[in-house]
Order: sequence, then structure tokens, then C-alpha cells
Amino acid sequence: MPELIVGPLLRHVGAGHATVWVETDGPCTVAVAGCSTPTFTVSGHHYALVVVTGLVPGSVTEYDVRLDGVVVWPPPDSAFPPSRIRTLGHDGPVRVCFGSCRYATARSLAGRDDYGPDALDGLARRLAASPDAGWPDLLLLLGDQVYADETTPDVRRRIRERRGGDSEPRGEVADFEEYTWLYHESWRDPEVRWLLSTVPTAMIFDDHDVHDDWNTSQSWRTDAARTPWWAERIVAGLSSYWVYQHLGNLSPEELDADDTWRAVRTLPPGDDAGPLLRALARRADAEADGGKGYRWSFRRDLGGVRVVVLDSRCGRVLEGGRRAMLGDAEWAWVDEQLAAGPDGGPDHVLVGSSLPWLLAPALHDVEAWDERLAADRRPRRAALGERLRRAADLEHWAAFRESFDRLADVLGALARGEHGGPAPATVSVLSGDVHHSYVCRARWPVPTASAVHQLTCSPLHNRVPRPVRLAFRVAWSRFAERTARALLGVAARVPRPAVGWELVGGPYYGNALATLTLDGRRASLVLEATTAATTTAATTAATRGSHDEPLHVLAAFDLSG
Repeated sequence: MPELIVGPLLRHVGAGHATVWVETDGPCTVAVAGCSTPTFTVSGHHYALVVVTGLVPGSVTEYDVRLDGVVVWPPPDSAFPPSRIRTLGHDGPVRVCFGSCRYATARSLAGRDDYGPDALDGLARRLAASPDAGWPDLLLLLGDQVYADETTPDVRRRIRERRGGDSEPRGEVADFEEYTWLYHESWRDPEVRWLLSTVPTAMIFDDHDVHDDWNTSQSWRTDAARTPWWAERIVAGLSSYWVYQHLGNLSPEELDADDTWRAVRTLPPGDDAGPLLRALARRADAEADGGKGYRWSFRRDLGGVRVVVLDSRCGRVLEGGRRAMLGDAEWAWVDEQLAAGPDGGPDHVLVGSSLPWLLAPALHDVEAWDERLAADRRPRRAALGERLRRAADLEHWAAFRESFDRLADVLGALARGEHGGPAPATVSVLSGDVHHSYVCRARWPVPTASAVHQLTCSPLHNRVPRPVRLAFRVAWSRFAERTARALLGVAARVPRPAVGWELVGGPYYGNALATLTLDGRRASLVLEATTAATTTAATTAATRGSHDEPLHVLAAFDLSG
């Protein structure tokens, strides 16, 4: 009898449909809410994405999962409420939870109290205790869902058993099989497994999903290509990402239009889709070198809320000395997604990017300076700039000045109502990556009708060493801002950005989750963490390893004004 290995994950939910993703231990037919589909095979693993149709807008439908007609979910001993599909079209506000950088699970890191409680565990317990209050319409995971280059002790043990202790990449995953271990470890935690089965999710990768500093520069790519194990690593990383994360980002209509998905679905039963995905991965990776790629960016509409999520990693263009976060074709796609339709534009626009668009101003100036230094025609200066870029992770939007300015122009035009319709009430850039949380307000020389904010929430579950906290706290200080501008703006001639911004709240540290509530033309944000901001050192130490620590409010913001 087939068994459920991972899932179910509730992914794309609309007014009358939903998609549910699973991994099974063998080929079978998977049924959810009266709809079914056969599994497909990738490198000996079996998956299904069930498209559930015929749902009623604004309804709540409890569901189970059946493999060849046998109920395998929920588990008979489950302590959680039934999994359910809550369609769009309900009364009340739209809620979007988001965060990034979730390292494994608390249970897989027994004895490592420095990682603290998992923020997703806290969200799961809250929803299980009060399933009708504050239910999210979307959980947006903004990068580093798995850590291919920083594995847990259990994964390292399995690597040694499979290919020996001296095999490269030592202690890191090497191929598709080992990538599956990361997802199994991260998504089978009981609280998170239930949460992902009942809250719609959307996901985008960041560097650790493949490798630290992935696609930082053309020089980085050249060095990676010389590494004997890299070719298989990038293919495995992108292939597994397509299966585990990207498929669920797409609506049923987008799935039907996806050439790779159509090819996978038309394979004869039992045929391996692995070669198709390997070819896709190679095309996608070649985009940074100017080749034909694959669009990982995607869009979700949640009633009056539009969510546009950007691929700021694989979609970079780095060939020929050019540095761009997105290629021209993808920028054209972004413009198309933000344009108002025949019925007008959305009330709120959320732009997801794993990397923050707006950083601490001092750090922004340093990254902009380093980009100029690394492009210097004098080889020694350029080499110094490249060494600094990699050593200090100077590779955010600020280090891609052309793209930073282009995004500023796009958002400014949107906020002024220049995209074919009235300006939305709010425009928010949602990000993670930097292991601290903060809120910034952006301002242009020409006033905008929309309030524009950078909202950063990171990490969901990771450690933030004290020196890192101190460095970010200093970077956000007025003194650092003035000093960096005085030194780099004059001596290095780093121009001021066309947009200005001010810190509204933060920086905040610790495992955190952000929740946006969008009600008509109003918008508010709540930042929560797994340890209360007012706890004593002794209390914090006592709860670091706990799985039961609730979420505590760090700060709340009205984003409408």
C-alpha cells in the first residue's frame, strides 16, 4: 500500500480552486476533495499536484488525502484540527504572513538552543487553537527554505553513510536524492506539516537553497564552474526547487501553459521526469550568462491585493560586465503584472524579493561603493572590490545600482498612478535574508499617492550571533549613515539614490513572523517573535530550546498614511 512521505501542502488557492502537493513512496493515484491525479516520477521519487476544482468562493472545505482510495491524511492520532481549504471571496480583510530563512526544525537541532523556537511552530499552534480567528490567506516564504550548504548533523551522517566522509562537497548536499532529505527534514515536523496542509503557501528561493552567495557576480560563477561538484549541485538544486517549491506557485491556468509541466504530465506511466527537469535547470542557470532561461517570478491575486514575487537570484544577468537583478524580458513581465486591468488596479500591491530593496542607508552606500570598486578598470582595485563583495555579502539591490534605480522608477510610477489606473493605497516590498526585521518608508522627490514601505522579516528559524546584531544596529544608526555618506559620497563619488527612505521601526532580532492585514484601503503590519521583547535573559535562555514558545508581538504599524 502506498504511503505519504511529505505533505499535503496546500499551495495555490483561488475563489473556486486549490492545488495540493504531495510526495509518496511509490506510484499511485492521489485524491483530494473528489479530484484525483496520478503521481509522476523524478529520480526514483514520486509526486503529485492535485488540482481541486468546483469549490465555492468564500467557503471552507475540510479534506483528506487518499492514495489508491485509502485515506492516509490526516494521521489517525493527529492532535490538530482537520486540514481545510479556505477559498478567496470571503468577507473580511486579506491577511498575508511572511518571513524567510528557516533552518531545519527545532527538533532536528536538539541541544542547539542558540537557534531558538521556530516561528512557524508558533503560528501553527495559534491557528490550531483558534481556527476561525485571523486565518491567513497566504503564507509567503521568501527564501532559504532549505540550507544545501549548511546541513544538520543527521543529514551529514546520511551523507557520510551514502558517499563517504571525504566525498565533495563535504557535509553539503550533492544531488537530487540528498536535496529530498532536506525537504523531508524541514517539512515533516508535525506542527509545520499541519500548518502547510491548511494555509496556502507561495515560495521563492534565495542563495542557501543552492549555495551561499549564489550568483553574486560573474567572477563567483566562474569560480563555481571550476569546482568539480558544482555542475551537479546547480542542476539538483533547481530541479528539486521546481518540484518542491515552484510548481505550487502556479495557478491551474499557468500550469497548463508551462511547457515543462505539460511534458511531465504526458510522460508514459513510470517514465522518469528527471531528464526533463535537468534540461530545464541547465537553461535556467544559463540565464545569468545571457542564455535562454526560465521565469521563476510569479504573481498571486488575493481579491484586492496583488502579490508579485521576483526571482532576484537565478534571474540575474551577469555576463559581459553587466549586472542586473532581472533581465529585460523579466522587467517587461513585471511592468505587465503591475499594470491596471480593465476593472482598475488593486487596492494594495505587494512585491516580494528575497533580498531587501532598501537596506540601512550606510550599508546601501557601502554596497554601491563596492560595486563601483569591483568594476574599476585597474585590476588590483577590481580584485579588492570582488574580495570585499564576497567576504561581506555585498550583493543586495544596492550592489546592482541599475536594477535598484529601475525598481525605484517602477514603484514610484505605480505609487503615482502611472500604470494605467488609480494608485493603490499601499505598495510594500516584502523581503528577508538579512537576519533582522525592520520597516522603512520610501519617499520620492515628487510625492506619491501611495504609501510605499520596505518590510523585512528574517529569520523564521535561525541564529543571529551577537556580533552580527551589533553590526546591523550600528549600520542603522544616524552616525553610520552620515559617516558613510561623507566618506563615500565625496571621496568615492557614490551618487545619492533617487529615492530616500527613513526607518519606521527596528531593527528587531530573533525568530520572527510578519503579518500584513489589508482591509479595503487600509493596511497594517504586526511583527512577532518567538521570544518576548521584554523577557529577561534568564527567561529567554530557558525558552530557547522549547517547541512551545508562543509568538509575542514586537511592534505594530499602520501602513496606510
